[in-house]
Amino acid sequence: MMRKILFGLLILVASCALSFADTGTLKPYQKGDWHGLIKAAGQPVVVHFWGVTCTPCAKEMPLWGKFLSQDKDAKVIFIQVDEVPLGAIKKMLSQANLDAATNFYLNTSFDDYLRYEIDPQWRGETPMTLLIDKSGKVVRKTGPINFIELKKWFAKGV
Repeated sequence: MMRKILFGLLILVASCALSFADTGTLKPYQKGDWHGLIKAAGQPVVVHFWGVTCTPCAKEMPLWGKFLSQDKDAKVIFIQVDEVPLGAIKKMLSQANLDAATNFYLNTSFDDYLRYEIDPQWRGETPMTLLIDKSGKVVRKTGPINFIELKKWFAKGV
C-alpha cells in the first residue's frame, strides 16, 4: 500500500515538474546559437532583442504583435534578454499577441561575449533590432522601431 502511495506521489511530482518546465513557444538561447539562428533564415529576417523590464519594450511589443498580424510573411525572431522568470516572459508575449511568434529567451547570463557574438558594437541596450537581408548585410536599429519603414524594408525583399 505504501509503495502505491509513494509511486503515485512520484508520478504527481514528475508530471508537475514537466508542466512547469514547458516553455510553450519559447526556446532557450545561449552562447554559440547566433550563427545557426540567422543562417537558418534563408530570407530577409528581423531579430528583435527586448526585455520584460525595459519600459520602451513593454510599450512596443503590442505593436510588434499588430505588425505580424498584418504581415504574416515577415520573418521576425524575438529574443528576450532579461533574467526574469519564464512566466513573466510568457505573460508579456501573450499580452502582445506574440505567443505564436518565433520566441527565444536567454538561459544564460547576458554577458559581453554573448553581445559581441551578435554585434561587436552593441552594448546591450534594448530594444534593439537587427535587419538582416538575404545577402547577410545587417542594419542595427536601437530604440523603438518605425513599423512603416520596417514594412517598406520587407516589401523590398532585400
